[in-house]
Amino acid sequence: MSLAEGILDLIEDAARREGFGRVRTVFLEIGRLSSVEPEAMAFCFDAVARDSIAAGARLEIIAVPGTGFCLDCGRETMLEAVYDPCEHCGVAPVRVTGGTEMRVRELDVE
Repeated sequence: MSLAEGILDLIEDAARREGFGRVRTVFLEIGRLSSVEPEAMAFCFDAVARDSIAAGARLEIIAVPGTGFCLDCGRETMLEAVYDPCEHCGVAPVRVTGGTEMRVRELDVE
């Protein structure tokens, strides 16, 4: 719930700064390795957005794949979980390089 409240705070700050009155769509990137459940985020966002500038806004979630760098073979690899082995050589550990983030990518406003 606190993550959804943080997103709403960002939206309200942007509205004050940019002067828009209503948000129609929020494009939100959620990394596969971020530990944020997209369905839970959508539910929480709907709850915190009521009676706000984002009331009724559609939350468009963009999945960001998990990526890593294999310390053994030196190649980039896709990751489904933080402790997955390298898809090329099968060795772990792999240093996580992407997919842990969550960010508002874009707002569709009026």
